[in-house]
Amino acid sequence: MDHPAYHGPISKQRCEELLGKKGRDGTYLIRESETIQGALCLCVYKQKVVYTYRIFQTHTGYFTLQVSSGVEEKFFKTVKELIDHYKQKNQGLATHLGCSLKRKTLQPQPLQCAEPLVCDEENEYESECRLLQYKTLAITSVHYNEILLDNYN
Repeated sequence: MDHPAYHGPISKQRCEELLGKKGRDGTYLIRESETIQGALCLCVYKQKVVYTYRIFQTHTGYFTLQVSSGVEEKFFKTVKELIDHYKQKNQGLATHLGCSLKRKTLQPQPLQCAEPLVCDEENEYESECRLLQYKTLAITSVHYNEILLDNYN
């Protein structure tokens, strides 16, 4: 899922910690449901309580928020449209959505070789570093490539 408020498979407890640190009514994040496979959870902070609403995707691809009995169900083409709708006041949530709590991502750092670049006779530059391998590491739900370098002479 590509939404800045999507935190992936974090626990309900971790979600409550993150939203509690922000401590601002209307702050929200989206996470994967721990109990229903394929469902998402929209978690919203209000007055020291985190309210959780399940987001389901229908067999036709539309997204809907689980609602109480007797409340009209609404369908949206994207999660963004669903979020935008619930940013409006009086839409049936404990509070309207305010600021999203964006997940922290690792910023890629430029690779730097300890050795300078050298020029060969054909004026092509060659690095004295060589790439050995890529190793994918997972940090919560964020993946990045760790590049291991080996200097050679």
